[in-house]
Amino acid sequence: MMLGGSALMALGEADPTTGQRGQRDLPMAAEVIDLLALLREKTDGRRSAEETQVLDELLYDLQLRYVSATKRPG
Repeated sequence: MMLGGSALMALGEADPTTGQRGQRDLPMAAEVIDLLALLREKTDGRRSAEETQVLDELLYDLQLRYVSATKRPG
């Protein structure tokens, strides 16, 4: 969840846990999203069903937000 908050801030969105809005840094957001995907790959088979669901949903949401952010100017 901490990495998810970091990715949101790098996308220029507010971190849901702190409410703070980050400065947009798309390369950093991409790195964090890639790191989460790597963690998902490396922990495959060693997560509970709940952990898998949270991680999958987080990655899906961040990837959609990233694509949306790359299409917005600024």
